[in-house]
Amino acid sequence: MRVTISKEFDFDAAHWLPKVPDGHKCKRLHGHTYRVQVICEGELDERGMVLDYAEIAEAWGPLNDALDHRLLNDIAGLSNPTTEVLAPWILRELKPLLPQLTAVRVYESATTWCEARA
Repeated sequence: MRVTISKEFDFDAAHWLPKVPDGHKCKRLHGHTYRVQVICEGELDERGMVLDYAEIAEAWGPLNDALDHRLLNDIAGLSNPTTEVLAPWILRELKPLLPQLTAVRVYESATTWCEARA
């Protein structure tokens, strides 16, 4: 039986969107407290787990260091850091470390999110 698990993280970062029209509020530098759901799926192993949540946290650690309290525009691959660019970027960074990773959901607010799927 396949099961889906998820672990959530958050980080604070600033960004601005260079490709929106002049006068758009997101063209100005601003910040968010982002919430990230790392979603994995698979068969249960001998421990009765898809993956140990600690393994997900370990994989997230370096990304948190790279993203938290940073200007996202300065990070390679995030020069236009919309949520639609950020979610697949995180997915690409985590997938080699977490083969069971099936999706990453990034919330930029309580009501606004983007999900990228492997």
